[in-house]
Amino acid sequence: MELMTNPGYKQTEVGLIPEDWNLHQVIDLIDLLTDYDANGSFASVAENVKVYDYEKFAWYVRSTDLEKNSNLNDVRYVDKESYQFLKKTALYGGELLFLKRGDIGNVYLFKMKTKYATVAPNLYLLKLNEVSNSEYLYYYFISNRGQSQLKSKNASSTLGALYKDDVKAIYVPLPPTLTEQEAIATALSDVDALISSLDKFITKKKAIKQGAMQQLLIPPYKGGKRLPGFSGEWVEKTLGEIINLDKGEQLNRDTLSSDGAYPVINGGVEPSGYCEKWNRSENTITISEGGNSCGYVNLLKTKFWSGGHCYSLKFKTSEANQQYLYLFLKYMENSIMSLRVGSGLPNIQKGRLVLFNCSIPIDVKEQKAIAQILSDMDEEIEQLESKKVKYQAIKQGMMQELLTGKTRLV
Repeated sequence: MELMTNPGYKQTEVGLIPEDWNLHQVIDLIDLLTDYDANGSFASVAENVKVYDYEKFAWYVRSTDLEKNSNLNDVRYVDKESYQFLKKTALYGGELLFLKRGDIGNVYLFKMKTKYATVAPNLYLLKLNEVSNSEYLYYYFISNRGQSQLKSKNASSTLGALYKDDVKAIYVPLPPTLTEQEAIATALSDVDALISSLDKFITKKKAIKQGAMQQLLIPPYKGGKRLPGFSGEWVEKTLGEIINLDKGEQLNRDTLSSDGAYPVINGGVEPSGYCEKWNRSENTITISEGGNSCGYVNLLKTKFWSGGHCYSLKFKTSEANQQYLYLFLKYMENSIMSLRVGSGLPNIQKGRLVLFNCSIPIDVKEQKAIAQILSDMDEEIEQLESKKVKYQAIKQGMMQELLTGKTRLV
């Protein structure tokens, strides 16, 4: 039976592509595919390559550096003699790097940040020919189609690795001209630049908020900032003087679901599941009692079920504002976590938690003012992060349109 295709499109190994596009394999698009091991035997590499934790002649590029988009604060280097020995894998910018083992599907477009650079182990280096645009290829390999092929190659390996022949055999649909490839790459790169700029802005806002917390949640007599219009008088109280700690009730894991009405909070950062009943009302502060995340402070804005490894905080005085106390405890979270006891399955005993010291302004209005300032900062950061998620979704949609030829730019 003849396979029907949309007018103007043709069916290929990767799906429908425009009739004037060409389907290539990676082997058609590269001058060289190599890796660190190509520089010599294990013994010769061990003898001739010296790696340093401080700046030397050339950046020794690892996958972790690329994953973190490293600013060179935590990278390694090799000296000039090592770089010359590793000449087969020297980097000049514009190359594609594929992870060989581990999280197969990680692909990077290398950009020079130092004068000299060379590839470390566990990466394939693809030096491209003039048939394709390197940025276009990068975006194709991180698209759904590209990732699907990479993941399928990994799935066919019992060792969880990507082999050179696997990479060479991957199919890549290319627009007929470099001009169109470059136009697609530029459009996607512009969105990436917007996301990156927003990411930096979010990081800056978080740093500003952290600085504000250091000033506003510490008493003036300890170096904190006094808010204008308030007395600046603070008092030290134990947590037990402000609230009662109420431990939750454990539910049988078999009774939990993935889509129930109410989250079950049981000591972790994320809900351990969902159920159809609740035992805590909205806007309750919780502190994890046990597990690897014990000491984690949270404010639940919806009704929830408090499990057996979760402390709920119930106020017994009107002298403390809830939002202020939550922000203070969140700021002091590392100190709370230091109250853990036990090694295998650590926990925080109630007796130690009720004696935890809290600094609060005597005037509840000042507490509310501090909480409002910090909450406004949180809201701004949340709005920025929502905008980032929206731009990331727009980018995914653009990739789906542009890398399949559904939308043409030239």
